[in-house]
Amino acid sequence: MKTKFSTYTWFLFIALSALGVFLFITPINTEDGIKVPIAILANFLAGKVEPFIHWFAFIVFIVAAAGSVVMQFIPKKTEQRTLVDSLFRVNWFWTIMRVLAVVFASMYVFQIGPESLTSDVTTGVLLDPAAGLVTFMFVLFLFAGLLLPLLTDFGLLEFFGSMMVKIMRPLFKIPGRSAIDCLASWVGDGTIGVLLTSKQYEEKNYTGREAATIATTFSVVSITFCLVVVETIGIGDYFIEFYASVIICGLILAFIMPRIYPLKQKADTLIDGSQVPANREDVQDGYNVFSFGLHNALSKANSNRNLGKMIKNGFINVLEMWFAVTPIIMAFATIALVLAEFTSFFRILGMPFEPILALLQIPEAGEAAQTMIVGFADMLLPSVLGAGIESEMTRFFIATVSVTQLIYMSEVGGLILGTKLPLKLWDLFMIFLIRTIISIPIIAAIAHLLF
Repeated sequence: MKTKFSTYTWFLFIALSALGVFLFITPINTEDGIKVPIAILANFLAGKVEPFIHWFAFIVFIVAAAGSVVMQFIPKKTEQRTLVDSLFRVNWFWTIMRVLAVVFASMYVFQIGPESLTSDVTTGVLLDPAAGLVTFMFVLFLFAGLLLPLLTDFGLLEFFGSMMVKIMRPLFKIPGRSAIDCLASWVGDGTIGVLLTSKQYEEKNYTGREAATIATTFSVVSITFCLVVVETIGIGDYFIEFYASVIICGLILAFIMPRIYPLKQKADTLIDGSQVPANREDVQDGYNVFSFGLHNALSKANSNRNLGKMIKNGFINVLEMWFAVTPIIMAFATIALVLAEFTSFFRILGMPFEPILALLQIPEAGEAAQTMIVGFADMLLPSVLGAGIESEMTRFFIATVSVTQLIYMSEVGGLILGTKLPLKLWDLFMIFLIRTIISIPIIAAIAHLLF
């Protein structure tokens, strides 16, 4: 017998889900380019808190590090995990990373220490009050933590899940509901997609393999950032060709990556180690895909009628992201940017790509090869380094590869490491490297057709 739902439940599903779609997925043309409303809100608030946001971040880093050190010496008395445990009870490795975040932030805020750790091209990229990635994330996490439940808690994922399963499962080996995660990344921003995926993983809607696949395959940077990439490297006139190439290569990679190492080896179990019900995506008797999706959506909305509880949980999510995620981004991204800007580490790693690019007849292959690995530190660095290359074809090639590589430590990579997703630093580097190797011949072929 089909369940009948109240008008209020219908309202929760339709109105709040629609609001979530508007905030996280609807592109709006602004003076600064195409943005989703959540990013517009974050930018607005970032402008208001600019004078003190770096000090706020610094204090959060100190509290996170101090709390983690103290908790190392306080034994856990009960199995129940409290808010204090969620914020501060981490292992020694993550505690050290939090301490490093304090050290790096101190050097930048007080301008003490070596130039490599006080420079605007390393710690400044992250902690600058006007445009730093980490300082902006404090604002973005505030809105995302409070408002992501609009996408996840009122039936939107359930509604689309049953209808998209026949596309997402055979092509990309991920659940139908992940279509919303993917869309939020492609239209909004990769960080939003990672946060959404992490939340779904923690709520046992994805297995470890599925969550790892979605976070490292579909967390593409925003269209606005892509515009920055093409303008930086000087191929603004080719934006449509560039973005079409990113989409084509991105879909090919999304098909390949779940089927090979390291994603294929990830445990296909839920976060607590339990197995996924074999029939979790089956359509029940008496329903078609649409009516079953609607039934699941209304059931989900009906189970989240307490909006006060949603707001309370939202604030807890914000605190967890502030204290757990931002220090990790600060630590890993600073190390990666120092290696990129003040050492030859990434350039040496890129040298083996020179004969490959020469074989593919990419002009100025030596200069282009130096940009192939440096994008692991920050996605904009390849375009900065490649801006002086004379060949338009090579600049197009560098810019397109840099975006399809997808993983970079100054934002998406650091964010993933700060979540509970089952991905380690080595996994991220291998995914980055494999994506690069697969992307190179595809983008080279497209570049030869265009130039």
